[in-house]
Formats: sequence, structure tokens, C-alpha cells
Amino acid sequence: MKGLMKSNLYATSANAKIFSAVMALLGIFMIVMGSKIPALIIGYMLSVMVGFSFISIASVCKDSTAKWAKHKLTAPLKRADIIKSFFASQLLWLVMGMTFAGTTVTLCIALHGYPFDRTTDIFMLFVVGIGVSLFMGAIFFPLFFLGGDERNEVLLIVSILCSIGIIIGLIILINSFFPSPMNTLQLILGGTIILACSILTFTLSYPLTVKIFKRKEY
Repeated sequence: MKGLMKSNLYATSANAKIFSAVMALLGIFMIVMGSKIPALIIGYMLSVMVGFSFISIASVCKDSTAKWAKHKLTAPLKRADIIKSFFASQLLWLVMGMTFAGTTVTLCIALHGYPFDRTTDIFMLFVVGIGVSLFMGAIFFPLFFLGGDERNEVLLIVSILCSIGIIIGLIILINSFFPSPMNTLQLILGGTIILACSILTFTLSYPLTVKIFKRKEY
């Protein structure tokens, strides 16, 4: 498992380094200007969380292009472990994105004060970023191993669009159950529901992907 994680890290590292450098520079700019441009905080937090997850998922496509996926099957590895490494890698990069977002927004608030009207706005930004990332992985992995080796780019786009659509749908559904404007407790409850749905979907996607991959022949 450690070898698989190292392999995934190597496949992701080049793009991740570039993305990290760009996000670090944008983070510095946001810390300087964040209180004046709240929209910048929103865009940054969502971009950094979803971006790192996207890069991790895209590394699976690189494996396929380099035919490394076939070579893995000749090693003494279980197919379930190969899939587990992809899911684990995405979670690790998501944590990296959350760390970037949390550190930057904390420094911004410490220097300039809280930039939003509601105390729950930062929480909801994390909810949306995490939710989109998890739904994206949950959709992409089974579709990819179902036979999408030659449609990598399309599946990536479909996955991210579907994940955004699911989040929007959940938000609309939750809003229909609560009066407008929602109070703090209702917002936290709604965010928790979205997180629970994304975590559950991501968790259930793992055994489904394993089942698909076990039946896949190269």
C-alpha cells in the first residue's frame, strides 16, 4: 500500500507543485486584499480544495496513458488495494487543499477581521469545497474503470459538473425545507447534511469501483 501511495504521489507531484505555487501567491494576495474583496476568499477557498482533488483524480488518467495501470496488475497487489490507494490519495490532497484554505483565511481574518455577514459563511464554503471534491471522486472513479480509459478528459469534466450540480441540488432541496432566511442552527444542519451525503457517496463509491475493477480485463 505504501508503494502505491508513493506511486500516486509521484504521478501527482509535478502538477501539484505548480498548483501549490500559484495558490500560495494568490493566498498572499488574498491576505493583503481579502477584507476588501470577500469574493476573492470565496473563489480561493473553493478553487484550492477542488483544485487539489482534481489534480489527484487526473493522476489516474496519467497512469492509464503511461500504461502503468497494466503493469500494476503484474505486481503482487490486490486490485482492491489499487483502488484504495486512489481514494486515499484524493483524501490526502483534499486535506492539503483544506490546509491551504484554512491557513490563508485564518491569516486574512486575523489581519483584517471577519469579511462576511454571517458567522457560518466560512463553514459553508468548506462544506461546498469538500462536497464538490468528494462527489467528483465518487462519480469519476467508477466511470473511469467502467471503461473510460479513452475518455479521460470528458469524464473529468462530467464528474466536476455533476458534482457541482449535486451540491446545487442539495442546497435547493435544503432551502425548500427551511424558511428564508435560515438561522445559524439551520445553516449548520444543512451543511452537515451536505457533508454527510458527500461522505456517504464517496464511501459507497469505493466498493462499487472495486467491483468494477475486479471484472475489468486488459
